[in-house]
Amino acid sequence: MGGMTATPSRRVLLAAPRGYCAGVDRAVIAVEKALEQYGAPIYVRHEIVHNKYVVQTLERKGAIFVEQTSEVPEGSIVMFSAHGVAPVVHEEAKAGKLATIDATCPLVTKVHKEAVRYANEDYDILLIGHEGHEEVIGTSGEAPDHIQLVDGPGDVAKVEVRDPSKIVWLSQTTLSVDETMETVDALKQKFPLLVSPPSDDICYATQNRQQAVKQMGAESDLVIVVGSRNSSNSKRLVEVAKLAGAREAYLVDFASEIDEAWLEGVATVGVTSGASVPEVLVEQVLEWLAQRGFEDVEIVKTAEESITFSLPKELRRDLRAEAAAAAADADED
Repeated sequence: MGGMTATPSRRVLLAAPRGYCAGVDRAVIAVEKALEQYGAPIYVRHEIVHNKYVVQTLERKGAIFVEQTSEVPEGSIVMFSAHGVAPVVHEEAKAGKLATIDATCPLVTKVHKEAVRYANEDYDILLIGHEGHEEVIGTSGEAPDHIQLVDGPGDVAKVEVRDPSKIVWLSQTTLSVDETMETVDALKQKFPLLVSPPSDDICYATQNRQQAVKQMGAESDLVIVVGSRNSSNSKRLVEVAKLAGAREAYLVDFASEIDEAWLEGVATVGVTSGASVPEVLVEQVLEWLAQRGFEDVEIVKTAEESITFSLPKELRRDLRAEAAAAAADADED
């Protein structure tokens, strides 16, 4: 018996915090409240948050997701997603006689206001983010003549500015903290007078979830991140897990997407979820793992979160009546 090696105990490390952040919670509740208050349909420009399950659930309740404001019938209500939109989209809605509900995350709104402020002061703004992401499109639209995108350290070499003494960096809120600071360091080497924003743009929830994964990933053979493939913050968690030392990390929308082959030779599985993921999906993953011997769950807690945001002010008005009145005025004209 003395020469035999014991089978390693199977355990799950469950990250805390994980899942819904305050901005996502606010946006999802806003759609539900709008449907309850005004009845279906409620049009939503772009996915309210980047999560397949959430979008499908809201569609069943009567939300209609569109990519362009022009797809919304005149006199209807349209909600803007948590990622924010450019000023031109607000103008399109006004021209289309639409009532609007703005569910932009307040932390994204903060970055928009920073962009406007620095543009008014005639700064060149270097926006660190991923090309094509809705949040980046919205922020860039606030000051298109002043903003240029820097998509990672590899983009720094091609950055050109009018005045190296008058430039500032801002960032997409859902990036990897470490990668963003690597980009900032590269920018500062090229532009020593680069100004930093007055407060950190990467949102508290993104940072907290990454910190929990760093701690968890260092002890995990495998990390499963619950989240959708178009979710920037969820994809970053996979990257952070691997950098922290996890042998492998995967992104899944649902427990059914987990491949049993991933568990081969694995003693410790780390589990977390992106900021737009409801807890029910994490519970299903934990149940799937428990059925395969991973019943011991330990919480890895790195932060407490108590932030909440009030619902969009438009939910306190009669938007159906406003939209109908706007459409009637247009007909009279």
